[in-house]
Amino acid sequence: MEIRNAHFPGRAPLDAYGNGGFRFANMSHRGSLLCIPSGIYGWNLNDPSEFSQEAFQRVLDEQDSVEVLLVGTGLDLRPLPEHLKEMFREANILADPMSTGAAVRTYNVLLSENRAVAAALLAVD
Repeated sequence: MEIRNAHFPGRAPLDAYGNGGFRFANMSHRGSLLCIPSGIYGWNLNDPSEFSQEAFQRVLDEQDSVEVLLVGTGLDLRPLPEHLKEMFREANILADPMSTGAAVRTYNVLLSENRAVAAALLAVD
């Protein structure tokens, strides 16, 4: 059996979230997601305490194509640590933490408007 890192090579609205995962593009993914201009990637994080520069490196690698980063922090809003806020400011990215549900809804609206949006979404049950 071959195991690959989860990756969808494109942008797609998120159809559903919950039960530990997400549905999009007629597929489902168990776990957290990172949605950036180059595609949708599985994101191996489960809790906001795991947020780090390394965790957001794919976003930084595509910073020229990202104006807004929606950070879904789970069931509840959890603020970003100051060092991450500063990192995103330096990259000219507006990072907006919110619950995962709010982030999914906002991502879909901004994506439909063809905005330069990315989302880092922690899965919720």
